[in-house]
Amino acid sequence: MKFFETSKYFSLKKSTYINLRWIAILGQLITINFVFFYLDFGFKYTTTSLVIFIGALSNLYLIYFYQKTQLSDRTAFLFLFTDVLQLGCLIYLTGGIANPFSIFLIIPTIFSSSNLGFKSNTLLVAITTIMIIILTFFYQSLPSPINEHFHVSQSYYFAIPVSLIIALFFLNYFALTFGTESRLRKEALNKMEEVMAKEHELLSLGGQAAAAAHSLGTPFSTIKIISADLLKQFKDDIEIKKDLELLVSQIERCSEILKKLTLNPTIEDEFIDRDITISDYIFEITKSFQKISEKNFVVNSDKDKNPLNITKSIEIVYGLRNFIGNANKFSKSEVFIEIITNNDYSEIIIEDDGEGYPSDVLSKIGEPYIKSLKSNVKSKSGLGLGIFIGKTLLEKNFASISCKNSKKKTGAKVTIKWKNKDLLSL
Repeated sequence: MKFFETSKYFSLKKSTYINLRWIAILGQLITINFVFFYLDFGFKYTTTSLVIFIGALSNLYLIYFYQKTQLSDRTAFLFLFTDVLQLGCLIYLTGGIANPFSIFLIIPTIFSSSNLGFKSNTLLVAITTIMIIILTFFYQSLPSPINEHFHVSQSYYFAIPVSLIIALFFLNYFALTFGTESRLRKEALNKMEEVMAKEHELLSLGGQAAAAAHSLGTPFSTIKIISADLLKQFKDDIEIKKDLELLVSQIERCSEILKKLTLNPTIEDEFIDRDITISDYIFEITKSFQKISEKNFVVNSDKDKNPLNITKSIEIVYGLRNFIGNANKFSKSEVFIEIITNNDYSEIIIEDDGEGYPSDVLSKIGEPYIKSLKSNVKSKSGLGLGIFIGKTLLEKNFASISCKNSKKKTGAKVTIKWKNKDLLSL
């Protein structure tokens, strides 16, 4: 098993993390400017500002280049690790462990304990501990007035990193414990709600089936009697006899189905009930839409090239259906789907000939409950729940998703991409 393992059960909301990082960066800027310009304490102002600027650049990367709504366990670890390094550099340049702001070093790790997996959090704790030890022995002078110097006893000085490390382990243990218990309770609650919903659905369906069987019993009996009489009358006419025999058999079949539904109303979902390729996924889904839609679906696929059978995933089915359903809903007459596969990647591109995403919500695509403020599209657009659900389900199954307006067509463009090794691991 790899030490790093991208988990479908641990993720971090990107927008929340970005906002927290902006608050931290703003706080750092205010602090160094206050100390340098107002208090007139000496330290390497230019180098310190550059470190903060690098932190801002990493946040801009998250906003403009990282397309996913949720940060995976691995990606969140890498950015939190970057935060620890950036804070470590700032503390190194401004007095090391004696800097009163050194306590901020443990914040990324405590944050990770509630949102990341155990392995990622453990590694981040170890890295933070090493950073604290390094800053105890290696650092630049603490900012202070030119004619004053900060001195404490050796016992007090070494008590600072010890207290930080104890606080780091103590707070992480409690955050991890409470986080795990919270996730278990939430998972148990979700399972309970699913079971209750299923039971309610089965009871409702069973009642409807019983009512249908009772109501249709008499008409079916009448049809069966009349069919039997007609069969006797036309037993010498081979063609009519065949049709009547088929009619009788279908009536009996309907009766049996209603009886089964009354006794056991569980209906198996036979939609995509086997391991198939991505191309077959798309063809099956578009076929289901073509039965209820007048839109034209144009599917281009190199399905004979690098066929890759993947395990049936309800999440992938629902995710793809949401995006294709959106394209069907907002297109004028055509939906274009292109499937590209090679030895390393599988990619699905969904485009339509509609009006595309409104410009004022384009940057928020993937967030739930968003709505355009433009009056001409406000009544036509939804709340973004379809895209949010589809994006979340597919990203939890290792997909990379990009939503933007198409340059070739008039409408929206969604690009869904997997590494083949991730698809095979589902």
